[in-house]
This record gives sequence, structure tokens and C-alpha cells, in this order.
Amino acid sequence: MTAADPNADAAPVSSAAPEAAGRWLVTGAAGMLGQDVLAVLKDAGIEAAGLRRADLDITDSAAVRAAVDGVAVVVNCAAWTDVDGAETAEEAATAVNGTGVRVLAAACADAGARLLHVSTDYVLPGDASEPYREDTATGPVNAYGRSKLVGEQAVAELLPQDGYVVRTAWLYGEHGPNFVATMLKLAAQRDTLDVVDDQHGQPTWSYALAHRLVELGLAALAGRAPGGVYHGTASGRTTWFGLAREAYRLGGLDPERIRPTTSEAFVRPAARPAFSVLGHARWSEAGLSPLPDWREQLAGALRQPAFADLLKSPSQG
Repeated sequence: MTAADPNADAAPVSSAAPEAAGRWLVTGAAGMLGQDVLAVLKDAGIEAAGLRRADLDITDSAAVRAAVDGVAVVVNCAAWTDVDGAETAEEAATAVNGTGVRVLAAACADAGARLLHVSTDYVLPGDASEPYREDTATGPVNAYGRSKLVGEQAVAELLPQDGYVVRTAWLYGEHGPNFVATMLKLAAQRDTLDVVDDQHGQPTWSYALAHRLVELGLAALAGRAPGGVYHGTASGRTTWFGLAREAYRLGGLDPERIRPTTSEAFVRPAARPAFSVLGHARWSEAGLSPLPDWREQLAGALRQPAFADLLKSPSQG
């Protein structure tokens, strides 16, 4: 079983005539999400090129224009993702998350390509009590969020019809460091773990998001999906504590080994939103349903090889 074979946890992307989808470009192709997007595109029979950071500097206008030439859809997974590091390097983070996105959007506008840009819940203030709508006023609480908001604004300005901002959050998957993998690794090293229980969000499997990005791109090409902001997070909600306990339960580990604590016990350089639950109303405009519940996604992810191998560790009992 491969990452592109979710064992029936996600239906295959429907593309009766893959050639009609044109050629796609995935930036940030070496990252967790970028690898999953390329796997989904391959399974759908859609021609795609994946460019890593070493292959394409998205702040280089000439290089970006050459890469986008002849492309129908660009999926931008390239990003500065070091949230804490952005606090002392906001200019550098904004160069990638803001300026680089503007360069991509301008190239897509000139080439007539659709741009699917992956953004974050961190552009929102995180002080709500009900799920954030797609049109909720933004208000980042840290430098990373501010840098990502600059990118969102560039897409809205330069590609009002053909630009798609897909905000995600609490992402985990097989191909990169993430919270779920860390919790499973620590199970072999510690009897108990203290995990924050006062931050609320929607744990989202990167493969499920990749699947949805491809579906959105196909809907865009077919003229069924209006441009703008979409929320690419799992349905339902939990806390980091709830996610860790469910990962242990599904993995056959004792969930009582996970103990609740507060954010004050884990002070970080960058402030974290206390509430990162996003609403999903706009998917209906593209003829799509919201992503499945976070528990369903987690169960599917844990059946994938990288996570299954972590659960086979002899010290996991």
C-alpha cells in the first residue's frame, strides 16, 4: 500500500478525460503536502511536474514565468513553515509566503492558469467560539500569519476569478515531521505525555487535503468553482490532547498515557490561536462536500506505511 492508495479511505479523483485537465505544476513538491498532491495527480492520470525549493525559487519572476508557461493549474505548496522562526525573521518569511505568492499569481494571470494556493488558519485571530466563515475578517496574531496573509491578498488582487486560497490547519501526513508522528514516536520513549488541551482545531490528513485540492482544480477548469477562499480542514473539532489520545486509541496504545495540560506549560516564541475551527460552507459552491471528520481521516492515515511502522515499534506497549 502506498500513500496514493488510501485503502478506500478516499474515493479516487474522477477524471473521465485526464487530458482535458491539461498540465499541472506543484511547487514545494518535496514537502509533506506536495508529495501527496503529486501522488493524487498520478493516480488520476493527470500530467504534472513537481518542483522542489532547489528547483524553483518562487520569488524569481523570470524562473516562475518559465515554469508556469503552458500550465493549466498551479498548486502552490511552497512556503516558509517555521512558525516560531518567523518571529525573528518576518521579512524572510514574507519574501516566500507573500512576495513569492505574488510572483506566482502574476505569472498565472499572464499565462491564464488557475492558482490553488495553500494558506493557513493563522491568518485569523483565533478568538472565536464558532467556526470561522470563509469571509470572516482576518487578524493574524503572529509573524507567520501576517506573512501568509500577504500571500492571500496577492491572490485576491491578481487572480480574483482564477485564484483559490485554501486554508488548512493542524496538518499531518506520511512525508514530513508532524504532531501525530511525534506522539507515536514518543510512545516508545515515555510512559506518559502532557499535551495541550486548550487549543481547538481540526486535525487534517495531508493526503485528504491533496485529494480535495485536485478535485477543486478540476472543478475550476470545468467552470464549476468560483475563485476565492475555501477552508481545507477536516470536519469536527478537537484539541491537541484529544488528537493525541485518539491516535493512541486507534493505534492500540493506552490513551490514558496522554494527560491534559495548558498552553502556559509550553510557551513558544510565536503566539498560537486558541481557536482554529474553520467553517466549510463554500465547498457546496464548487459541488463538493466538506472533508470527512478528523477521526475518520486519522484512522485512514494510521493505516499508511509510515504510521503503521511507528506503531510496530517493540517499545510501544
